Amino acid sequence: MVECVVQDWQGQEAGKASIDLKVAKPESASHILHRALVRQMHNARQGTLSSKTRAEVRGGGKKPWRQKGTGRARAGSSRSPLWKGGGVIFGPKPRDFSVKMNRKERRLALRTAFQSRLATDTVVVEDFGGHLPRPKTREMIAAMERWGIGPDDKVLFILGEQPESVVLSLRNIERVKLIAATNLNIFDLLNADRLVLTTAAMEKIQEVYSD
Repeated sequence: MVECVVQDWQGQEAGKASIDLKVAKPESASHILHRALVRQMHNARQGTLSSKTRAEVRGGGKKPWRQKGTGRARAGSSRSPLWKGGGVIFGPKPRDFSVKMNRKERRLALRTAFQSRLATDTVVVEDFGGHLPRPKTREMIAAMERWGIGPDDKVLFILGEQPESVVLSLRNIERVKLIAATNLNIFDLLNADRLVLTTAAMEKIQEVYSD
């Protein structure tokens, strides 16, 4: 179980929040996190790059010149990879980069990554949608400063609910990303310098990822 201090909109301590998730053993945690991260990054690749071989390039059916007697190197096609406009040697072809991983392992890696960030890199705040009745990026930046987040930190906001005023206040802030508590992924959790969670998001994560 990990216990965190909850801050209010002004950055003052407003209570405690705890979360208890089943995580990987210390000796195997880095291995399973690495596998999950590699899987996500590979599965994001489209694999649609394609180049033509000498057999697929248009033209080149006629022998450029006779075999002997010209003084030039023998050539059988103007679409040889050695020629301008020729095919590509060992070029990319469409392929599937996807990597498989058991669902239980994926969820275990996700819980391990999330709980490992809670102790030192996470700010837990009360639901602050009521403090932004209309979008105000300036007020959002000021609140982040009160929560101890630096201007150069890459920040991941994890919210249980996403009021429009909050979404619009965050979307223009550089180095800030917003996701729902039900859409956690290993890359965003590990890529961010700081995490910002609401208490509602903590409850949702406990509910969704506790198994």
